[in-house]
Amino acid sequence: MQRARAAGFDAHAYPLFMTTGLPWTGPEPHLVDAVMFTSANAARLSGEQLYLYRHLPAFAVGGATAQAVAEAGFASVTSGNDGVKSLLDTIAARGHDRVLHISGRDIRTFDPKGLRVVSACVYAAVEIGNAEDLLALLTPGMALLVHSPRAGERLEALVPVTRRSDLHVVAISEAALALCGTGWASVVAARSPRDDAMLALAAGLCK
Repeated sequence: MQRARAAGFDAHAYPLFMTTGLPWTGPEPHLVDAVMFTSANAARLSGEQLYLYRHLPAFAVGGATAQAVAEAGFASVTSGNDGVKSLLDTIAARGHDRVLHISGRDIRTFDPKGLRVVSACVYAAVEIGNAEDLLALLTPGMALLVHSPRAGERLEALVPVTRRSDLHVVAISEAALALCGTGWASVVAARSPRDDAMLALAAGLCK
């Protein structure tokens, strides 16, 4: 939200989830040769056990996730902005094939593309908020930024079709957009999973 306000938007935040760390156990560090992160929360909520792997090269989807991974103590962090599939290609091109995926409890399945990927679930996102409070914030012409497929699914559940015709949806990916439902004034997905890409699309709607 700070980035949106700095860009001149009248921005409001309405959290759909509350994240909390979970106890977890990963493989012995010598059994993997790379670590993959698909969300910043995975890096922020992993706890001290993550330090066992910070000597390994890390790969992250998106700049915000890469920054969180670097702040968690990883010296080598490669950021990819075209989603998990592209990131897996990068990991393979670097010669890695035993990958630890640090993730949340609710993750979308993906093709490992021949790599040996093991997932460690380190956090959960618990649903919060309600339709009444969210609808009270919505005004005609507003652009709603949706940062995950699960958030899209939650938005679709909370906002009835009868309230969508004058609201725009900007999603972080096609997967997130697909779960937002129908009936919106317009819908668009960012070409890369970055906040600045989403804000650029939102700015276009304001012109």
